[in-house]
Formats: sequence, C-alpha cells, structure tokens
Amino acid sequence: MALAGPTLLKLKGAGDVTSAAYDISGLVENARAFALANNTYTWVGFYEENNTALSALPATPSPTPPYPGKGRVIMAAIASKDGTTIVNDSVSGTSVLDPTRFYQINKNIKLENIHLVDIGAPDPTQDPNALGSRSSLPYNNTLQGPFSSQTRISSEGTEVTRRPFVSQGYTFYKTIRFNPRGEAQINSTYTPKRCAEIGIIPTHGIIPDTASKNVVAIQFTGIAGNVKIYRR
Repeated sequence: MALAGPTLLKLKGAGDVTSAAYDISGLVENARAFALANNTYTWVGFYEENNTALSALPATPSPTPPYPGKGRVIMAAIASKDGTTIVNDSVSGTSVLDPTRFYQINKNIKLENIHLVDIGAPDPTQDPNALGSRSSLPYNNTLQGPFSSQTRISSEGTEVTRRPFVSQGYTFYKTIRFNPRGEAQINSTYTPKRCAEIGIIPTHGIIPDTASKNVVAIQFTGIAGNVKIYRR
C-alpha cells in the first residue's frame, strides 16, 4: 500500500450508509493486511465532528469522547515504523503515540452524514445476513455500562483508547489496533475479543436519524480479522 499525502480524502456519496459501511470495512481490512505484510502494528482511528465544521480547521485540542460533533466521521490508519507497539502495553494510563514513530498508510478519510452509534443487540431473524441475525458476542461481552470499550465503537461512548494518536490535527480516541499476526484489539484492551462491532446510522445535517431503517453493523473478529457487514 503506497503512502499517501496529508490531504483529506472526501468520499463522494458517503451519505449512503451502505457505501460508508464498505468504506469503513475496507479501511479496517487494509490496515490488517498492511500489518501482516509488513510485520508491524497498525491502528485505525475514528473521530466524529459536526458536518458543518470546516475540514481544514479541526478542533484543537480534539475533544475526548463522547464526541460532541455529529454527522462527519473522520478515519485514519497509521503503522509503527519499527514494528513495535510504540508504547509498552504494560505502561498504565493513556499515552498519545509519538508521531515520530509512526507514519500514515492512507489519507484521512471523511464520511459525510454518518453517525457512529451503538445500535443495540440483535433480534434473530430468518435471514442469516440480516442485521438481526448478526453475532451477539459484542453485546454478550459487555463490560462497562451501556457501552463496551473492548467490543464496540460508538461516538457516544465515553470510553477512550489507552493509545490515542494524532493525524492531520485530529486526535483519534476510538481505535482498532492490529498486531503483526493480524489480530484485532479494540480501544483499551490488548486482548483480542472474539467479535467486535461498529454501528452506523444516517444523519440529517448534525441530527442523527434514530428512526431510520437504514442501519448498518460492521463486525470483525479479533483473531482472524474477518469483517462482515449486516444491513436491515
């Protein structure tokens, strides 16, 4: 994967939730493939701001979650230069990754009219590919209140990664990390979970459309890194 410049890449048509889901899953899969191919650690970060915000002027410093902005999701992927975790996992507390020790593996990506949210546990249906039939593991493994820092990513959750990173002015507090074996760890944990989830719904401007039937769940496994998209 070629290194890209610092310009933000704005994806047209990203207001389509299904299209956005494929953009998110594609970035997650590419970061995992990069970790495997280069025997290094990679991170995918998620940030959300108001879609009325000027893209050239991110909030400084970036607010910690729950993210106050809604409607524009920013994503970035980075890789460790030396193949290490940069900060030892045994070190307690939150440590921002040293920017001199990683590099971007893609341009920052912007998805408009999208909100990252916990969409709730599935209700089984007959269709094995439907939203209600997806794995319930990200919800069975709930560890901390209504949100789980180890199994789900939501802009509304207060959980933050122990290892945030800064890319093009944005500080990413919601992250997925892949190790050189392609195993995925989410946010504050460095123990791979059997399954994790990212939920997305559309927005009208900065207002999430909580009544929309256009809801998508992106699930990925911790060990094999398999990614699957579920739609209603």
